[in-house]
Amino acid sequence: MPTQGDRIRGRYELTRPISSGGMGQVWQGYDIVLDRQVAVKVIRPGVAADRLEAEELAARFRREARITARIEHPGVPAVFDADIDGDHEQLYLVMQLVRGVPLGDLIEEEGPLPVATAVAVAAQICTVLSYAHAVPVIHRDLKPGNVMVAEDGSVKVLDFGIAAVLRTDTTRLTATGRRLGTCAYMPPEQVRGGVAGPASDLYSLGCMLYELLTGHRVFPGDSDYEVMDHHVRTAPQPVRDLRPDVPAALDDLVLHLLAKNPEERPAGAQDVHDRLVPFLPAPDPAAADALPPPGGLPDPTRPYRRPLAPRPRPDGAAPRRPAPARPAQPDHQAPSLPTLPSVEELEDELAEVAEHVEILIEEERYAQAAGVLDEVLDRAVPCLGAAHRDVVELRLSRAVALSLGGDHRRALPEYRELADHFAAAEGPDSERALLCRQQAALCRAQLGESTVALREFQELLTRVAPVRGDRDQMALELRLEIGRLLLYTGRVAEARRRLGAVHADLAAALGPGDPLTREAADLLARLGRDRA
Repeated sequence: MPTQGDRIRGRYELTRPISSGGMGQVWQGYDIVLDRQVAVKVIRPGVAADRLEAEELAARFRREARITARIEHPGVPAVFDADIDGDHEQLYLVMQLVRGVPLGDLIEEEGPLPVATAVAVAAQICTVLSYAHAVPVIHRDLKPGNVMVAEDGSVKVLDFGIAAVLRTDTTRLTATGRRLGTCAYMPPEQVRGGVAGPASDLYSLGCMLYELLTGHRVFPGDSDYEVMDHHVRTAPQPVRDLRPDVPAALDDLVLHLLAKNPEERPAGAQDVHDRLVPFLPAPDPAAADALPPPGGLPDPTRPYRRPLAPRPRPDGAAPRRPAPARPAQPDHQAPSLPTLPSVEELEDELAEVAEHVEILIEEERYAQAAGVLDEVLDRAVPCLGAAHRDVVELRLSRAVALSLGGDHRRALPEYRELADHFAAAEGPDSERALLCRQQAALCRAQLGESTVALREFQELLTRVAPVRGDRDQMALELRLEIGRLLLYTGRVAEARRRLGAVHADLAAALGPGDPLTREAADLLARLGRDRA
C-alpha cells in the first residue's frame, strides 16, 4: 500500500491517511496541478488474484466511477479522477474532500438521537438516493461509515459504486466468507446472493434509521453469519418497544423499510422522504446560526431549519451592505432556425457517426457515445423516420451504450421499441428481436423491477428453449437470470432447483471455468451456506 508523501501518477500527493478498511485506504491528498486538497481512495492490490483479473477489476472500477460521476447532487462528493496507477499497480479514485463527522461517530457519541435529528439524516440520505437511483446507481453498501455529516449539517453519502467493483471474482470472495455490503446493514436479497436494486439501499437505510433512533443495531449477533441469518429470517423488534416516544407512523415506516421481500418495501426514496417530512423541523430563517466549534458535532437539522442559508458569519461580524441592483439586460433577438440537411447528407453523416461511435464504445466511453448519438438522432429521426435502416442501427448502438454505461432507465424504452421494430420487420423470433427483449428484461432487473423482469425472462425462455434447446447460449443466460431473480424475491427452494439444473448444463456446454458457470456455482454455494 502507498505511504505518506507518495504521488499517484505524479499529480496527487498523499498527505495523511484518513481511514483504512477491507477494500483499501482513504487518504487526504493534494492535487499539485489545481492546487487543492482532495480525498484519494486506494483499492488494495490484493483484491485481484492475477493480471487478467486485475485488468477486469480496473475496467469495472473506471466504469463504476464514470456512472457515479453522473450523480449530480451536493450530497455526493464530486469525482475528479479514476484510474489504475502504473507505478503502484493500484486502483484509485480521486474525489472531493469532505470535512465533517462520520455518522457512526455521531451515533457513538450521542447515542439515540432526537427524532428530528435522526429524521433529518434519513431524509437527506433519501434525497441523495432519489438522484442516484434515477441514474441508476445502487450503493450496495450503505452504512454509517459511508455517511458524513458536514460542518453545515448537510449529509454526504460516500463510496457509491465502490462495492460493485468487487463483484469481479464473486467465487473467490464468497469462498473466504466475504460478501458485498456490511452484514449489519445488509438486505436479505444480498445475503442470499441476489441482485441488489433500489429497494436494497432502502433496507440499509431502514437499518441506519433504526440505529439512529434506538442507539442499537437492528440485529445483534456473535458472528457475521448469525447477523445475516437474522436479516433473512428474523422479524425486527419495533422501535417503539425500545423507545416509546418515537411516533407510531415513524415506527411503521422503519418496519416497512425492513421488509424481507424487496417488493414489499416502499416504492422508492421519494416515497420514504414524503413519509419523513412530517417529523422534520420547520424552517426558521430568523433563528441564531453558527457553525459547530472545533471538535463539536454538526447539526443535521440545520438544512431544514435554515434552508438555502449562506454560510454562518464568523462571531461578531457585521452584516454587509446590500449589493447594488443589477442593470437591466438588453433584449436579444431569437436566433433563426437552422436549415435541415438533405437526406443524402444525413445518410453520409450517419455512416461516419456509426464508425466513430463504434470506437467510443470499444474505448468504454459510453456516455460520450450516447451523447454523440443523441445529437445526430435528434436531427435524423424527424427527417428520415425512426424506422430508417441507418437510424435503427444507431438507435441500437445508443441502447447498447446506455446499458453498458449503466443508464438502464433510458436504455429500457429504446430496447422495447427496437424489439417491436425487429419483430415486425424480421419476425417475432428473429435474433435481434429476442436479443432486444432480453436486454430490456435485464434493464428491468437492474432497475429493481424484479417481478416484471422475471416474467419477461420466463416468457422469452418459452420462445427460445423449444426451438434452440436448453443448452443454447441465450437459453442458458435466461435460465441463470431466472434463478437469480427467484433467489432475489425469496423463492429459495425454486431458485435452488433451477440454479442446480442450469449449473449442470452450463458446465456441460461451456465448461466449469466459464464465467457463467462460476456465477451459477457461486449462487449455489451461497444457498448451501444459508441452508447450513
